[in-house]
Amino acid sequence: MNFKIKKPSLALGDSLDFTQGNPYKLIVKFALPLFISQVFQQLYNTADSFIVGRFLGTEELAAVSSSGTLIFMMISFFEGLFMGAGVLISRYFGERNREGVSKAVHTDISVGLISGAVLTVVGMVFTPTFLRWMNTDPEVLPLAVQYFRVYFSGSLFLVMYNVCRGIMMAVGDSKRPLGYLITSSVLNIILDVLFIGVFGWGVWSAAAATVVSQGVSVVLCLTHLMRNGGIVTVSVKKIRIHADMFKMIVRYGLPSGVQNSVIGFANIIVQSQINTFEKFAMAAYGVHAKIEGFAFLPIMSFNMAITTFVGQNLGAGNHERAKRGALFGVLAATGLAEVIGVISYFASPYLVGFFDSTKEVVEFGVRQAHTVALFYCLLAFSHAVAAVCRGAGKAVVPMAVMLAVWCVFRITYILIVMKVSGDIGYVYMAYPITWAISSVIYFFYYRYSDWVHGFEKKKKRQIKKG
Repeated sequence: MNFKIKKPSLALGDSLDFTQGNPYKLIVKFALPLFISQVFQQLYNTADSFIVGRFLGTEELAAVSSSGTLIFMMISFFEGLFMGAGVLISRYFGERNREGVSKAVHTDISVGLISGAVLTVVGMVFTPTFLRWMNTDPEVLPLAVQYFRVYFSGSLFLVMYNVCRGIMMAVGDSKRPLGYLITSSVLNIILDVLFIGVFGWGVWSAAAATVVSQGVSVVLCLTHLMRNGGIVTVSVKKIRIHADMFKMIVRYGLPSGVQNSVIGFANIIVQSQINTFEKFAMAAYGVHAKIEGFAFLPIMSFNMAITTFVGQNLGAGNHERAKRGALFGVLAATGLAEVIGVISYFASPYLVGFFDSTKEVVEFGVRQAHTVALFYCLLAFSHAVAAVCRGAGKAVVPMAVMLAVWCVFRITYILIVMKVSGDIGYVYMAYPITWAISSVIYFFYYRYSDWVHGFEKKKKRQIKKG
């Protein structure tokens, strides 16, 4: 049975109600701690790469870097699926539907537990096969298998952290996940130094440090959610899959999961082409991914804020407010991305050298940065409009765009140019070219479609069916 309650009783200590107050200030207030938390999250893998590169060498760094896209493809599907739960929780929070929030939260956790177990088994069993498919250098392969098997052994922790963080962010709480991430990230760095620098263990121990740190963050998140006492309080007795809620989570989240996976698949094709070059190119590609990850954190923080803002306000029926907030978020993310791109362009020799000062690695890394950095604004615009679509329950739209442009077109382009020319620069160019195409498509959709009435239309269809 659904019932309504007054706004004040819905608020959590560190949450934000996006349906009232200055929309621009709310978005920035939510995005700022989210940005800081993303920085610390990025430290997980970056600490691994930096410490491995400094203490163990280029070959070990190549092992860690060679297949980061493999992790992204396998994990990002589930992350996209959980975005569907986040959209639902934001929507029910905006509607003041306590029962809906509770069912979505407990179904989300149930799916997370199952997904984490599946990912653990698949990752540990098939890691060698996946790495061979990706043309991983035979010299690097044994080290890469060690690293990724240990990494996937902690898949449950990684998945459950993203579930818990998504639940808190859906109701506007971006501060508490920040504290948990700072704790686990600092622990991760300490363990990296201890395992590798002090004990002298191999590359696998960097993954072990990450697993332990992620486990700590999950314990902290679940402890808070179970003791919270508010609308999103988790009860072990209520953790189960509600069939109706699961269907809606899949409806809203599956397109995002597919979108993430096809992007990951396309990046694996890119990675496999990079892996055909020498280990210096592999190491440089991985280093650039770390640098780009840091550079893009402010933009992704705004995008997460956009999704939550749009979801809550459309759930509350505040269409014009949703439009104003979405426009502000898109413009802020795009402008900030270009500033970061210019900085990355000129600072790339120093940034790449920070991870690995080997001459060849720096040359490859700088060349890639000079090819893509000035086009970050296009990448940001595409992601920002996709965030608007997800918040509006239109996740199929970004899925279709990414599948057509960032997967099919990007792969086709790379396979063709690599047959015509073996120059690695053409592989790097695949990114700005596909960012530009998707940005044009997103512009016309955002400008001319009726994305603000998606929830109402779905409700009407459900009523007619019922």
